[in-house]
Amino acid sequence: MADSSSLFPGAQFISTVLETLEKKTEMSGTLARVYLMRAGMAGAIIGIMYLTEFAVFAAFGHGELEGIGHFVGAATFGFALVFIYFSKSELLTSNMMIVSIGRYYKAVSFLRGLRLLALCYAGNFVGGLAIALAVAGSTLGAGDIGDSISSTVDTKLAYVSGGAAGWSDLFIRAILCNLMINLGMLMIYNGMIKNDLMKALAMISTVFVFAFVGFEHSVANTVLFTIAAFQGGLEWGLALGNLAIVLVGNLIGGGLLIGWYYAYANDDRRHLARKAR
Repeated sequence: MADSSSLFPGAQFISTVLETLEKKTEMSGTLARVYLMRAGMAGAIIGIMYLTEFAVFAAFGHGELEGIGHFVGAATFGFALVFIYFSKSELLTSNMMIVSIGRYYKAVSFLRGLRLLALCYAGNFVGGLAIALAVAGSTLGAGDIGDSISSTVDTKLAYVSGGAAGWSDLFIRAILCNLMINLGMLMIYNGMIKNDLMKALAMISTVFVFAFVGFEHSVANTVLFTIAAFQGGLEWGLALGNLAIVLVGNLIGGGLLIGWYYAYANDDRRHLARKAR
């Protein structure tokens, strides 16, 4: 008869996530200021890499090379998750998976998990706000880069103003976005990838997919809308509607379709109980 480790090969993934969750919940409780600082750094990284992506778009222009510019820009943005991971910063979307697994195994209460996610999102926003203020006080968002920012914001707001069809489109893009993000994190946490270079490649490739295809990321959108608000105004109702839909979609994609799914698929407790009978 096959042993439990061969039937449930994700045991290391689950144990690593639960250990990580324990550290995060303690930090978000007793060291909340430090936790906010780590989350702030993640928001700042997202903002800087978003600007870099727009700079790549601008460098390639809107002619025959536009498609290549889009490809290179998406690949460049992929480094954001690498920088966040190796700098030990805190990103909301990957924490959605971690908290969901913790809830499945009752390793964290609902309120403590919610506190962790709320603090993380607040820190991500503050970090993005710092970059938005830097852009507003400089020429970083001028010219073609500013045009790309405005065009991207218009596209994201159009999903909300487009009615039910647009909301559904946005929701699906948000689900697939965090499914891809946390698929990358699953490969990091499951212990199969030992080399840091390969870890970086896994993260870059999963972020590239969401950036290139046009999936929707709640933190990236929050930072982008904050930059746009200082650039020339923002339709706040549509922006908040976008964020509400994308946050729920990201939670389903990363929290349920990766976190809860793999928590259940690697739960050997029922199997061991049946063997014991």
